[in-house]
Amino acid sequence: MESVNSTQTTDPSRSPELRLTMKAVDGLRADLFHDAFAYRPLAPMDVTRGMTRHLPQRIRPYAAFLPHLTVAGTALIVFMIGFASGELGYRGLVSLVFSAVPAVAVLMTLVRPVLAFWVSLGATPFLGYLGSFSMNWPWGANVFAAHLAVLVIVAMRTGPRVAAGMWLVTAGYAFFASFLFGRGLGYDNDAPQMLFAAALLLLVISLRQVRRDAAREVTAQASETAVERGRRTLLEERTTIARELHDVVAHHMSVVAIQAEAAPYRVENPPPELEQAFVTIRENAVAALTELRRILGVVRAEDYEAPEAPQPTLADLDGLIGNVREAGLDVTKTVTGAVRELPQGVELSAYRIVQEALSNVLRHAPGAAAQVEVSYVLGGLGVRIANGPARGLVKPSPGAGHGITGMRERVTMLGGDMTADPTDDGGYEVAVFVPVSREEPQP
Repeated sequence: MESVNSTQTTDPSRSPELRLTMKAVDGLRADLFHDAFAYRPLAPMDVTRGMTRHLPQRIRPYAAFLPHLTVAGTALIVFMIGFASGELGYRGLVSLVFSAVPAVAVLMTLVRPVLAFWVSLGATPFLGYLGSFSMNWPWGANVFAAHLAVLVIVAMRTGPRVAAGMWLVTAGYAFFASFLFGRGLGYDNDAPQMLFAAALLLLVISLRQVRRDAAREVTAQASETAVERGRRTLLEERTTIARELHDVVAHHMSVVAIQAEAAPYRVENPPPELEQAFVTIRENAVAALTELRRILGVVRAEDYEAPEAPQPTLADLDGLIGNVREAGLDVTKTVTGAVRELPQGVELSAYRIVQEALSNVLRHAPGAAAQVEVSYVLGGLGVRIANGPARGLVKPSPGAGHGITGMRERVTMLGGDMTADPTDDGGYEVAVFVPVSREEPQP
């Protein structure tokens, strides 16, 4: 049965106009009938916009309920109109019902707006016969005011489609009551006034809502366009950076790798230590090229997806330390505490911090000994890298890069603390602590 219905709905033989009309009719049926009893309490008004934003701060919370007060005041006026037009005495109860029912219909718009419309329209013929002292048909003075107020409030709370449906239903009732039951009663027919006033008010409300929705849509599209333009600009900048990195850094690293591979063949009977040094240089250059290409792939990616290659962790520190030892750095490693698996971000950041710190020792303190301490404590992870003063004939590399800044950024991102200061013996020390919650999920 479902497949048949879906086939009928998407029948290509039907014109687009017919499909749009059927869709509108289905939506109107859902609004006026299926959702008639829907509970939709009127929310407080936004007091941060419009004239209410100029009110004193202590009055604003009360001003938010100004729409509720307006509806209640309208209901009171409807009640007073009906009570004033009736006769008290033995008809006091009839006059009370005649006055209260339209007022209740107006109040119902605060919680069940569509149901309030049906109550107002359904009560109209009974109130018309009940208030036979009124000279208007099919709406008396208070019923006229109540139904018009209900139409306006419900239209403001729903939308143009519901407003059009309510007017059509009201027009159908007006025709039915005026021409089939209104003849011969001797009352003045107020149906034209109702339909004209309702059409005018609902048209103004619907045009205002359409304009407001169009403005919101334009604003949303402008925001999406601005976001898309920003993303495109960012992608272009990232592509430019990736291109420059590839053209400059990758070129020089490739030259270093090729020269390191060819250097032993240019020396007759080179010592094994020299051959091993060139092998280490070439391996580091090739590893740097591989890492650079991976990073460039991430920078060029529009969707910022994480790389698929496995990231280094603290378990790979031995390989890193062995690598720098081959480069001539005397490094000792100490691990304290119960070794455990930490979140991937913490593992990667700790590895990169040790890597950068040892690289700084190689550049700025050649010949110095370094110590790497990794402490697994209850509240997190501690890492300390310390080195002594430079020794030997190799001069330190000039200039200061962004290594320390990069370390601080990593630690700050993880909510940790870091110190990087010279030591009393002329060396340097980097100390990092990264908090790790026991409840934090492990990778």
